[in-house]
Amino acid sequence: MEVPVTAQSPDWWHIEQAADSLMAGGVWAYPTEAVWGLGCDPWDPEAVERILALKGRPWHKGLILVAADTQQLDFLLADAPEEVRKAVDDYWPGANTLLLPDPGERVSSLVRGDHDRVAVRVPDHPQVRRLCRAFGGPLVSTSCNRAGGSPLRWSWQIHRAFGSELDGILTGALGGARRPSRIIDPMDGTLLRD
Repeated sequence: MEVPVTAQSPDWWHIEQAADSLMAGGVWAYPTEAVWGLGCDPWDPEAVERILALKGRPWHKGLILVAADTQQLDFLLADAPEEVRKAVDDYWPGANTLLLPDPGERVSSLVRGDHDRVAVRVPDHPQVRRLCRAFGGPLVSTSCNRAGGSPLRWSWQIHRAFGSELDGILTGALGGARRPSRIIDPMDGTLLRD
C-alpha cells in the first residue's frame, strides 16, 4: 500500500507545486522507474504539442499515459475485455505499458497518435503516482530526451538538454529498472518492446 502524500511528506510541497503547474498547462520533468520523464495534462492540446516540439517527436507515434491507480483509468477500463482486465491485475503497478482500447476516442489523437489504442501504465514509482494523484488524473509521460537521443538518467542532463524550456523539474530518484517500460498488447500478451 502506497503512503499517501501529506503535509508531513518531504516532497509534498514540490508535488503540489508541480501538479498546480501541470493543471495550468505546464510541462515538467520527473523521475520514473528507469529514466526521467516529461509530463503534461493529456487534455491540454497546447501542453501536448509543447512536449512533442521539445522532443522533436512526430504526433503520429503517440505518447504514454501514466496514472496513480486503475480508478484514474476507469474511462478506458469500464468496458474493457476480460483479457485487458486480467493484464491490468497481472502487470500493474509496474514498469509495464499496456495498449488499452479507446473505442470512444476519449483520448486525443495528439496522445493516441494514429493508433486506435492508448499506451497506459500504472507505474511502480511512488513519486509519479503521487504526482498523478495530486493532479487528479493521468498524465502524459514520455522519456525526457530529444527524438533519437538516449533517455536521460540524471537531473543535470535535463538542465543541460532543456534548460528553461521546462516549467519545472520534480527532484527525486529513479526507480530500480534498467530499461524503459515494456510495452505489451494485453489482448494476446505480445511483447512489443522489451
